[in-house]
Amino acid sequence: MMCTPRADAILKVCRHLVRAGPAALLLAGLAMAAPARADDAKVRISRQPGFVYLPAVLAEQHKLIEKQAKAAGLGDVTVEWVNLTSGAAGNDALLSGNIDIVDSGSTNMLLLNDRTRGDVKGLCGVGSTPMLLLTRNPAVKTLGDFSGKDKIALPSVKVSTQAVLLQIAARKAFGPENATKLDPLTVQLGHPDAVAALASPQNEVNSHFSLPPFQQRELQDPAIHAVLNSYELVGEPVSNAIFYARTGWFNRNPKLAAAIVAAIDEANAEIAKDPLQAAKDYVTATNDKTPPETLVAIMKEPGTTFSTTPYGIMLQARHFYAMKTIKAEPKDWKDTFFPIVHGLPGK
Repeated sequence: MMCTPRADAILKVCRHLVRAGPAALLLAGLAMAAPARADDAKVRISRQPGFVYLPAVLAEQHKLIEKQAKAAGLGDVTVEWVNLTSGAAGNDALLSGNIDIVDSGSTNMLLLNDRTRGDVKGLCGVGSTPMLLLTRNPAVKTLGDFSGKDKIALPSVKVSTQAVLLQIAARKAFGPENATKLDPLTVQLGHPDAVAALASPQNEVNSHFSLPPFQQRELQDPAIHAVLNSYELVGEPVSNAIFYARTGWFNRNPKLAAAIVAAIDEANAEIAKDPLQAAKDYVTATNDKTPPETLVAIMKEPGTTFSTTPYGIMLQARHFYAMKTIKAEPKDWKDTFFPIVHGLPGK
């Protein structure tokens, strides 16, 4: 009987396995018998410091993604959480293939969405919290009081949520042509480092566009006061924590993507059901020194929202386009998010 090229190749593999012994035959048999899975068995997610990431912290601590993935028929999925200090670092890691999902401010996603022509999109919202611009300079009461003697710490200059909100505030205070007036005063520092800098009178960094729980900790110092509240500035929640990924990963992992969104929804339900326990879990997971009762008070502040719904996307996208930071203006927030959340009331 004449063998086809494919049959001849299979026969050669079988002869090799017979010579390799029973163990090789067993492993080969198990591999051929195992059902094919479309989704990856591992996902790598970045995380940053800050209370706005509470749903992601709970998802990690309670293994909610693993739970939802198994419920979706994906079996055991490994979730690797990667610590990063800024969205810029997350973007670099995403583009280099070192992580699969970034958990950061929506401005970082919008920047990559534009530069990759839609290859990077939002997966879901995570959280929104008011952010305070703080200073230890007693002479600074308004934005107009900042001078060249001041240095304002931001997680990323020009493109972080804080940087964009600072430009929006400057635009309102000084006119559209002066939206970047305060940019020369900004420096890039992760929130923990910015807290340490603000606590030291000798440090040139005397101001910080912060976020919970760092801003609550900073305000315990009577020498530090708030100049600006982001929620009062724009009058709506702004998602300063979202999940986003590349289109190739999303298309390859439809069930896993849905499981991740379901896990964040489950974490949000835990927060709503028992805020104090969620706060205690956050403290345990992060070793944060903020009293859980203070964290519960933060949850009740206007503008604090833990939801998979994305907020403030178009507000930031329009600003980016006006500043020529992005080339194409999205017509709708859905243009920058995967369809998995298009049914939610985002804006």
